[in-house]
Amino acid sequence: MEKKRNIIVGQSGGPTSVINSSLAGVYKTAKERGFHKVYGMLHGIQGFLDEQYVDLSTQIHSDMDIELLKRTPSAFLGSCRYKLPEIHENLEIYEKIFQILDKLDIETFIYIGGNDSMDTIKKLSDYAIIKGHSQKFLGVPKTIDNDLALTDHTPGFGSAAKYIAASTKEVIRDALGLTYHKDMITVIEVMGRNAGWLTGATALARTEECEGPDLIYLPEISFDIDKFLKKVQELLKKKESVVVAVSEGIKLADGRYVWRRRLCRCVRA
Repeated sequence: MEKKRNIIVGQSGGPTSVINSSLAGVYKTAKERGFHKVYGMLHGIQGFLDEQYVDLSTQIHSDMDIELLKRTPSAFLGSCRYKLPEIHENLEIYEKIFQILDKLDIETFIYIGGNDSMDTIKKLSDYAIIKGHSQKFLGVPKTIDNDLALTDHTPGFGSAAKYIAASTKEVIRDALGLTYHKDMITVIEVMGRNAGWLTGATALARTEECEGPDLIYLPEISFDIDKFLKKVQELLKKKESVVVAVSEGIKLADGRYVWRRRLCRCVRA
């Protein structure tokens, strides 16, 4: 009797506008490579631990469904923010995961997402090697932060960067239109955790009709509050409106996040 070759795929973390393109690619390729069933985890590894999964062939019936899935925003299978513990911290979770994998005759486990998703893949792969399990584990990079090691760029970043550049241009136009407010300062806070790619993308707002943001601050470079205030004051002598793009992860010279400094001030007050 031919051994069943099944595959399971999940989505995790913040969904990008193109995360389902990867899901569609996994399903199509798995079918072309001869896998019997392609299972989808509902709500990532967290749902999988509760044995929430679906046979994707019951949801995808044609090539048209695959094309529609590619263009559907958000996470089709649902997502989660669950982070697996270290192997030595909770062996029971790993034993349960592999019991379910064995029950479903899973040969390959694929997880689509960012840093935490790749962390999940590494931990499961390490456990499989240690315990001698045959399953293979594959991470599919899909994060707007563009911060995964060993990748040139992560799918999801491009569409997010384009959106941020367009939004920045609109903010700058609005700020210029409100110049009756003298010395107007607009601060745009951009996602990206500890990577400045998305904040850097605000520079793409610079065109012939738009100057782009006046100042850009990235987490890779220490943030000096005094220098920041001085630059803003100098700019306000030349223009009535200043637009600043700031990464959510900017840090002080001592390594503290700037938002933590604000929080400490509030607590002391």
